[in-house]
Amino acid sequence: MDTPASGSSHAKIILIGEHSVVYHQPAIALPLPAVRESVTLAYRNDGVQQLISRYYTGARHSGPKQLGGINELIDELLAWFDATDLGFDLTINSHLPAERGMGSSAATAVAIIRALYQFLEQPLSHDQLLLDANISEKIIHGNPSGIDAATASAKNPIWFITGTAPVVIPFHMHGYLVVADSGIHGQTGLAVKAVAHFRETDPQLANQAIKGLGQLTYAAKTALANDRLADLGTIFDQAQARLQQLGVSHPQLDEMISVAKQNGALGAKLTGGGMGGCMICLAPDESTATQIRLALANHGAAQSWVQPLKSEDTK
Repeated sequence: MDTPASGSSHAKIILIGEHSVVYHQPAIALPLPAVRESVTLAYRNDGVQQLISRYYTGARHSGPKQLGGINELIDELLAWFDATDLGFDLTINSHLPAERGMGSSAATAVAIIRALYQFLEQPLSHDQLLLDANISEKIIHGNPSGIDAATASAKNPIWFITGTAPVVIPFHMHGYLVVADSGIHGQTGLAVKAVAHFRETDPQLANQAIKGLGQLTYAAKTALANDRLADLGTIFDQAQARLQQLGVSHPQLDEMISVAKQNGALGAKLTGGGMGGCMICLAPDESTATQIRLALANHGAAQSWVQPLKSEDTK
């Protein structure tokens, strides 16, 4: 306990299946190790529990209400291990933007759990990690699907259908994924309501788009398993057309997608709830990925990341 402990995790993105997953279609989430979250836990002998982060520094329980989920998680773990009076500095180093559909809260929870178990010299199984992460996710999101925590702690893509446990799927893919932040907070709740309203006003067209997204998700699963990058790019474009049809895109996202395509992207789409947030696109090589990033920056992207798509065979 005298030695500082550390824990890490990473971002996630929804590769495909946004919004249709609400209606029992599948979705695929992808771990994004290029965007990291790390936590350091250091003992202090005065019994004070201090949080140090980019948003807040000070006594843990005196922080803003946004820390409620994380604090509840820490409280439950300390009580479980009979360590409620333990003093420590908890430092969170995060590169994940909040409210962009990248799983920032789950990534923080996973990193904290790993650091705390290491600090207290306790064994931690993957199943226990997911159970613990759900403590804070329930407070933050109400009724979390579990996909954020599962993907923040995974190495390969996750297949998810509402009401079932997330499962890892085969991954044999090369190329590069570019993720770009529009700088606009995603509005998942508003977007979900917009889709529901569309289903009420034009059920045939809306359900056709939702079913189409489900079919594209199955096709994406096959592409990921068989190193079909160009096919996956086409699937991205078709998925984006359906997401636009559902009314969940945004002019800034549409412009960024167009810019990416003009600069060599094999396909591009929004990721997450939409109406802001991030877009993703595929590049055949690193130089094209770099060109896309530069072009997006010149057209207002707040920040961007490149994730190599490394096959299971080339780890």
